[in-house]
Amino acid sequence: MQLIKFIFGIILAQIATYTMFILMPKELNLQSFIQTTIPLLFIALIIAFWFTSLSENQIKDALHKAEGNFAKEKEKIKVKAEKDKIKTMKEAQKEIVHEATKTHAKANFKVGASFAGVLAIGGLFVLAQMVTAGLLVMSATGGVIGGYYWRGKRIKNGTNLQELPPHKNDLKVIEEKKLVSSKKLLK
Repeated sequence: MQLIKFIFGIILAQIATYTMFILMPKELNLQSFIQTTIPLLFIALIIAFWFTSLSENQIKDALHKAEGNFAKEKEKIKVKAEKDKIKTMKEAQKEIVHEATKTHAKANFKVGASFAGVLAIGGLFVLAQMVTAGLLVMSATGGVIGGYYWRGKRIKNGTNLQELPPHKNDLKVIEEKKLVSSKKLLK
């Protein structure tokens, strides 16, 4: 489209030049030459300004279009980066949950196996005629299992695990009184 504007200007300059040479007198002297070239110079100057204006507008349009494309590309990159960030965070969260579940399962198996081992030792004590020691081991193991279960429930429910209130230094000190010597008491 821009080429048509330039071609139109070039054709217009050629028509003006041709017209000026047709209107020029037959004899070529200095005065007729100046009368012909001065209007041609003005026409050339006007067409040069016109072409400059056309090229500046073309440059501005191209620059505006490039800025628009750059802004669109920048926005696409931002959106893609945000999507990738969210995706990475979800994957990391999923991996953390998976690892935590795996670790808890291993820990629960180990704790269960150790409790089963202690209960087996308690059973062995009972069978080996060491009833008191066996019952002591079994009841202690049962208490530990119950406490472990209770603590797990509290963690799952999100209850505060702190049992004791915060420590305050409200200790009362017995003031020292003058003691009566034992000799005075005996008298």
